[in-house]
Amino acid sequence: MKTPGGTTVITRSHRIDYQGVDEVLSRRKLFAAAALGAATVGAGSPPAQATPAVLPGQREYRTLAMRGYNRRFVARPRRIHLPADAEEVRQAVANSVRDGLRLAARSGGHCFEDFVDSADTRSLIDLRGLDRVEWNTEHRAFSVGTGLTLERLYPELARWNVTVPGGICRAVGVGGHISGGGYGPLSRRHGLVADHLYGVEVATVARDGSVGLITATRDGPHEDLWWAHTGGGGGNFGIVTRYLLRSPGSDGSDPATALPRPPRSMLSTTLTLPVTTEDSFLRFMGNYLDFYARYRDPGNRFDGLYAPISFRPQLTGLGEMLIIQAADGPDARGQVDEFVSTVCAEVRPGAIVGPVVERSYADTVAQVYYAGTADPPRVKTKAAYLRRPYSADQLRTCYRHIVSTAFVGESSLEFLPFGGAVNAVAPGATAIPARDSFMKMLIHASWRLPIDDDRHIGVARQLYREVYADTGGVPVPGPDNGGSYVNYPDPDLADPEFNRSGIPWHAFYYGANYPRLQQVKARWDPNDVFRHRLSVELP
Repeated sequence: MKTPGGTTVITRSHRIDYQGVDEVLSRRKLFAAAALGAATVGAGSPPAQATPAVLPGQREYRTLAMRGYNRRFVARPRRIHLPADAEEVRQAVANSVRDGLRLAARSGGHCFEDFVDSADTRSLIDLRGLDRVEWNTEHRAFSVGTGLTLERLYPELARWNVTVPGGICRAVGVGGHISGGGYGPLSRRHGLVADHLYGVEVATVARDGSVGLITATRDGPHEDLWWAHTGGGGGNFGIVTRYLLRSPGSDGSDPATALPRPPRSMLSTTLTLPVTTEDSFLRFMGNYLDFYARYRDPGNRFDGLYAPISFRPQLTGLGEMLIIQAADGPDARGQVDEFVSTVCAEVRPGAIVGPVVERSYADTVAQVYYAGTADPPRVKTKAAYLRRPYSADQLRTCYRHIVSTAFVGESSLEFLPFGGAVNAVAPGATAIPARDSFMKMLIHASWRLPIDDDRHIGVARQLYREVYADTGGVPVPGPDNGGSYVNYPDPDLADPEFNRSGIPWHAFYYGANYPRLQQVKARWDPNDVFRHRLSVELP
């Protein structure tokens, strides 16, 4: 179906797939009555109309308020807006600004901190209804609504036999994922999702309070606003209503060549490292980190191999590795075998390797990528980029913590391969500067009871502090470390109690790109409407 502006609509659904909210977006009369009336916001802004909203006490309110991933934080907003399109987002922002309500936007709900689910959030704009995937002929790019999850995005793009190198967690929403950079199993071959971002449509608030919908693209207009969304993080400049995706090497003449083609099929298996001695752990992790450090450059022969490992003491062993290999090369199985042999060399007891299974790309996404959870835990995360492998002392610190009784439970220490095509882009070409690392480290502390908050947060902080003891308890960017990833935010980096390096928090996420991000902030959000504990500050 053609729409004004040269858009061909492929899919459209206002369904929200959780109990009590299924019919929300179709019940316009209910929400028109619940929402506030029309008003004018700023001289240059169209009237703000009544928009669908859920208020405290209504049947759907609790389900929507509890949609975040981290149970440590649950917002109690005065209203939750449920826009179905970009104009309704604009109206919701306008109403919130008019009424002086601190606002936040939610896509998939996977923010690890309280940037959305904050006690200060009074107006929550839930983007679930912005779920279109379209080929836009005006911009010659795929238009993707920011309420879509990766689980839905991948099969929609598969209609054209294209994909994006997005995350392995299928329940993540594209809204914050792409604006923070976005990476996953195909990133070593195809870069970050942000590397394929051609444009954004953003609801922004001008100095006079007027609210507009701005389309910014790589070729202009408003190239600065586009650039800020290629890794500048969510909640900083406005609310993105759609992303325009097209790879830099494509002219957009054919949607089938506008984004990377997925592998024809993929191999996958698991590797379990038994509970082992410190020496064997050091040997295994030394082999693993050295392997990925060696194959960190763009176009290396192992750029199709993604093997994250998670350490969490269980009955089955100390560590669990998922190995995924693109099977479109002549020696894909041989590469898996070579990798396993390399990381297991001289490790005793040896690792347990499962059968290698070949599936189509679509089946790999559906069966091997990680599903979401209906029962989110309480979470604290701390992360870092590695430019060099950890030293033996750092690995000993890791081992001592993961085998301690304090670490037993749902918490994990994870290593996630990076580099490859990610490192083919200049640090300033996008807002994310991490273009010379080969690995991400993630401490994912996870538990259930509020009474255990201090204990689990303390364990995560202590591990991080000891691993980076030589640089003030944090991964100061330099020869060994590459800072951290903004989609794994950690407010501790802004606290001198935990960051004793003297380096400001923004240096870890943005490096030399931060002053430019501040200038974008000053132009597009001069009143600092969009803010949180680690938001880009006005200059």
